[in-house]
Amino acid sequence: MATVALVVHHDRASASALARDTAAWLVERGHAVRIPDTDAVAGVDEHLVPAAALADGVDLAVSLGGDGTMLRTIDLVAPHGVPVLGVNLGQLGYLTEVEPSGLRDALDRFFAGDHAIEERMLLAVDIESASGGVDRRAAVALNEAVLEKTLSGHTVRLDVMINGSFFTPYATDGLIVATPTGSTAYAFSARGPIIAPTHRALLLTPVSPHMLFDRSLVLEPDTELRVTVAGHRPAALTVDGRLLGELHTGDSIVCRAASTPARLVMFSPRDFHQILKAKFGLSDR
Repeated sequence: MATVALVVHHDRASASALARDTAAWLVERGHAVRIPDTDAVAGVDEHLVPAAALADGVDLAVSLGGDGTMLRTIDLVAPHGVPVLGVNLGQLGYLTEVEPSGLRDALDRFFAGDHAIEERMLLAVDIESASGGVDRRAAVALNEAVLEKTLSGHTVRLDVMINGSFFTPYATDGLIVATPTGSTAYAFSARGPIIAPTHRALLLTPVSPHMLFDRSLVLEPDTELRVTVAGHRPAALTVDGRLLGELHTGDSIVCRAASTPARLVMFSPRDFHQILKAKFGLSDR
């Protein structure tokens, strides 16, 4: 029998209802269920565990929500190699695999081995915050890490080093360090290039830079990027949409490809080009 983690959207009643129904269905079939205690789902108290312990011994994590819930699920379990199945209860559903009505069939297929695993590069983010503005020392991201200005009408000064060598200072609204998966997220809105999600690369994209050099850089996956707050204005650090705090003068993040990938459960081959056409409303002619 398997141990299944359910990660639930915090603000959707439909996600909580599906979590209760799925938990009962799994238990009836002899499986164990875990739900992080940060997810407020009534009627599942016996399945709640500390979020930090969620991935221990888990065979599958199921994300019940939209793309934001998928990112949170990956943050919780991907460093432990746990595969993730996304169920779309959101709007875009770019990362999810099945609709709610197909979840039971998807679980049966997973347990029977009738599935594939698609690996996506994760971004490892080491945080050096002598100022104490960010408590965490490390994070992982499927999409991106972002350093952005905190004051409207002002830029932030960010120094970039590539593989230990100084590259350039940026006077900008922000800098995005993204994975190929994240190339269709925030970096896309900042006019960065679209990269196939199974590729391995680091993407550095400035947000509204106040300088002549305004291009994105697509770098080798073994590149080490260090971004340091150089001016007197702080920069907000956001990782996959989660605000972690503010970095101040001399504080840095160091980004590189993570040693373990995200493992996404798939039931049919994904045609990346067709997904782009569907999600962005592109026509054939």
